[in-house]
Amino acid sequence: MKTINRVFLSVALAATTTVSSAIAATLESMNPVSLRLAHVVNEQDGFHIAAVKFQELVSERTDGKVTIEIFPNASLGDERTLLEGMQIGTVDMGVITNGPVANFVEEMAVFELPFLFSSPQQAYDVLDGPIGQDLLDKLSEVNLKGLAYAERGFRNLTNSVRPVQSPYDIEGLRIRVMENPVYTDTFRELGANAVPMAWTEALTAMQQGTIDGQENPVNVIHSFKLNETQSHMTLSRHTYAPAIFVMGMGSWNRLPEEAQTVLVQAAREAAAHERQVNADMEAKQLEDLRAAGVAIVEEPDIAAFQQAIVPVYEKYGDQFGEYLERIQQALK
Repeated sequence: MKTINRVFLSVALAATTTVSSAIAATLESMNPVSLRLAHVVNEQDGFHIAAVKFQELVSERTDGKVTIEIFPNASLGDERTLLEGMQIGTVDMGVITNGPVANFVEEMAVFELPFLFSSPQQAYDVLDGPIGQDLLDKLSEVNLKGLAYAERGFRNLTNSVRPVQSPYDIEGLRIRVMENPVYTDTFRELGANAVPMAWTEALTAMQQGTIDGQENPVNVIHSFKLNETQSHMTLSRHTYAPAIFVMGMGSWNRLPEEAQTVLVQAAREAAAHERQVNADMEAKQLEDLRAAGVAIVEEPDIAAFQQAIVPVYEKYGDQFGEYLERIQQALK
């Protein structure tokens, strides 16, 4: 896992070295610009790690002409609110989970299909290649600019009721899912009472016991100390969730081309950095969760889960058209 992203990062660094001196000279006459970057998680989360790396790279490579001000902890709103703010110019940019982005460009939800990717590297190859770029480009149709794919990661189930080894064990559990129909339908097919809600609301709902569980990557479960409300975890790795460095098109268009080049390159490198940090930290995070009393099912019946979600592919296969087919071909 520790070498997952080194090739991608080394290529990005080589490209940066080639253009950086020319960009610096051009940006010398640029008026300083400050961009507000928001996300909905805390400062221990991978999103914030990516945002800080991005902030550092942009400042360094523009010699301070472009500065990034980071607003964590949903201080500017939930993810839908942030995306809407980018569209109208009240927020400049953010690191946003793919699921809410798919509410604006539905083809992005192809990445949310359960058990689509079997490893992080499979996901990276697709996201960082032509398929991923085509979908980033589609965001311009809704007044947004996609810069690069960071990650939320492989999502896992937690709950406060019982161990989950197979879909049979999920029957009737009230599980929070992202506000995205693919997630809702996936967990309904698994037998859960799927409850779509914003993450900030989910934290309160778990504390109050109005929902039984949720699904998220290990880094989120750890950074938000979900062990305080969730006693069971299943390493289902049912969905790989990208996240996106995304800007409002208005903010993007106000920047000179040279600054745009810096932002794209910095976003790619910050994304690669976050992926590596997530991979390096996961084993320790699982250890911490076990020590905190979380019972972890490490080898659930994945074949049974895959069989249960077949209707999701039947429902959404045509909706994603060429993208699902292209991904499946790329994975062969």
